[in-house]
Amino acid sequence: MLRYYFDIIISLPHIIYYILKIRYIMRHQERYSEEYRYRVACNMVKIVMRHGRVKTLYFGKENLPEEGGYLMYSNHQGRFDSLGIINGHEKPCSIVIDAIRSRMILVTEFTDVLDGIRLDKTDMKNQVKSIKLLADRVAAGKRYIIFPEGGHNHNQNNLQEFLPGAFKAALWSKQPIVPVALIDSYVPFEINSLRTVTTKVVFLRPVQYDEYKDMSTKELSEMIKSMIGEAIANYS
Repeated sequence: MLRYYFDIIISLPHIIYYILKIRYIMRHQERYSEEYRYRVACNMVKIVMRHGRVKTLYFGKENLPEEGGYLMYSNHQGRFDSLGIINGHEKPCSIVIDAIRSRMILVTEFTDVLDGIRLDKTDMKNQVKSIKLLADRVAAGKRYIIFPEGGHNHNQNNLQEFLPGAFKAALWSKQPIVPVALIDSYVPFEINSLRTVTTKVVFLRPVQYDEYKDMSTKELSEMIKSMIGEAIANYS
């Protein structure tokens, strides 16, 4: 946590700047393209990483589909997860985030500028609505990051149970799934140190709809979890 608070303090002028900038952008969305808003978000991420002394190594970027929408299903280790993926993802993508967490200062602006989807875990009807919205946006060509473990609780590089319901979005959208393996992504904001740290992001081969269309959500979740687990073992 030491790095987390250090990052906030040293980045405070930038935080104020981006809060004001994004709030202005969101009041005048018609003036700003998706690509511009994504660059703003990426610039925020780069500042956080530079001030926090975090480096990330990327593997398998060639696996990312050139065209169309897709869902990136990733293991979840901590607050840095989305930032690490977005920093290495050149084309605009967005996030699915817990509604409560998304209301934190700066996180809400980050979620808004990316057109993120907020998931209310206390309301089952809202969850179904959000997953349907996610599927519709991906089918229309958007790219989203989703964490099927549902949360992170000091699990480090150990995988937790993947929630089958998270994979309904893939089945409904009929678009490719890109499994993403995060390694040491918990380190930046969990260990009490300011030394430079390195995380890894591995983009795995896309799983096409024809490969999983006949699977149940349980079977699909187990397959994606197995792929991510194997990548963690290979790249750790």
